[in-house]
Amino acid sequence: MEEYEYMDPLFFNASSDSSQEHEGFLQFRRIFLPCVYAVVFVFGLVGNSLVLVVYIFYQKLKSLTDVFLANLPLADLVFVCTLPFWAYAGFHEWVFGTVMCKTLRGIYTINFYTSMLTLTCITVDRFIAVVQATKAYNQQAKRMTWGKVICLIIWVVSLLVSLPQIIYSNVLQLDKVICGYHDEAITTIVLASQMTLGFFLPLLAMIVCYSVIIKTVLRARGFRKHKSLKIIFLVVAVFLLTQTPFNLVKLIRSTSWEYYAMTSFDYAIMVTEAIAYLRACLNPVLYAFVGLKFRKNFRKLAKDIGCLPYLRVSSQWKSSEDNSKSCSTSHNVEATSIF
Repeated sequence: MEEYEYMDPLFFNASSDSSQEHEGFLQFRRIFLPCVYAVVFVFGLVGNSLVLVVYIFYQKLKSLTDVFLANLPLADLVFVCTLPFWAYAGFHEWVFGTVMCKTLRGIYTINFYTSMLTLTCITVDRFIAVVQATKAYNQQAKRMTWGKVICLIIWVVSLLVSLPQIIYSNVLQLDKVICGYHDEAITTIVLASQMTLGFFLPLLAMIVCYSVIIKTVLRARGFRKHKSLKIIFLVVAVFLLTQTPFNLVKLIRSTSWEYYAMTSFDYAIMVTEAIAYLRACLNPVLYAFVGLKFRKNFRKLAKDIGCLPYLRVSSQWKSSEDNSKSCSTSHNVEATSIF
């Protein structure tokens, strides 16, 4: 097996289709990928930067949820900052040298795993906060300490599983100069780690934890039940829609050599990976902007920098927050809200 989807920073392609089909694919990739990288970079940079600023300077990381929700945009932010280099390389060729190749691939991969593992921790944290609300509330200080330790462990684990790509990455000459690697054993290791930590682990955590959360929320009495379920389904749906196609195509392609010679699979890998990249843009929306507390602090930030003097939407947000507070008649009811 060869590692060859070189249209992105993780893989490179040595397709053996007819020259005409392959040339058409190369032309499509040359335009498509830089555009995707540019869009994800801009929206991911803005969204994740705003989330980090709000959490660091306004919410002050007062809970375990805040710790994870700050670690997620940090990982996504560093992730998207590598995309301009890959965009340039996709449009032209790799011109940044071997050291930058290993460095940028390492940064890219580490933050990919960090983001997905943090997503898993957020899922487990929501499970504990909802299913064991009283216990979680009484152990907030201990949970905060453990949360910081877990975040550190996540970064260390991400570095360790990224070492094969960092070590074996090099500047290669195929259709053009690229940053990639060409080793069957490394390809197998990379695919296994990506499928496990980048897809199946978060998916399993969501299925188990959110199934119990939904069951708990349906039994609870409160006005936030309906909204909590909507957010849960939204989180799961976005993850499945963005991550499943890419991982499924990779998994199918790894089962047979024939798929490596099919240009149609080149297109499938490219398009589905572009969809998977959207998670870096959607994470800030899903895990921050839907929260009432975050929206309140975001409004404060907007007023402080003079971008939102006083808009109708601002007053609507405030009214929504006030109504939600008045509807929360007990601690247990409050705990049923996913955010």
